[in-house]
Amino acid sequence: MSYPINALLYIYMLSLIPSFEGRYAIIVGSVIKLNPFLSLITATLGIVTLSIILPYSLPLIDNIALKLMNSKFKILRSTANLYVRYVNRIRGKSGKHIHKYGYLGLILFVAVPLPGTGVWTGSLAAYLFGMKKKETIISLFIGGLLSNIITFIPTYFGQALC
Repeated sequence: MSYPINALLYIYMLSLIPSFEGRYAIIVGSVIKLNPFLSLITATLGIVTLSIILPYSLPLIDNIALKLMNSKFKILRSTANLYVRYVNRIRGKSGKHIHKYGYLGLILFVAVPLPGTGVWTGSLAAYLFGMKKKETIISLFIGGLLSNIITFIPTYFGQALC
């Protein structure tokens, strides 16, 4: 059975969205009747993309947000303040796991398939705690892959039973 490229692109794009990421893209793939293994592979490509790009992008995003905090435009200041509040929340939420367990803590934090614990948040936490990029990328990928697999198993068996 062939699948339209639109469906694969849709799953890939969903896997890039913060808090949604691959784990929920797999579920959407199931809903639109995409082959579950194809959905898993496509969502995992999104995890690979995020794992590589985010550790290098976050310092830039951070610098932009800090500059926008002094903007004369209220909407830009508000957006920057929202980002700073989010960063502080992540620091508190992930700090105990990452400080205590290091890269293993980052893997486990990212692997939990709940909103706010994925590759985006894990990448931000790794950046905030000054973790090395190479190890961060590997940890984000492993954690994201585990999260995808944790989501995939009940989705696949649920689809097989129907």
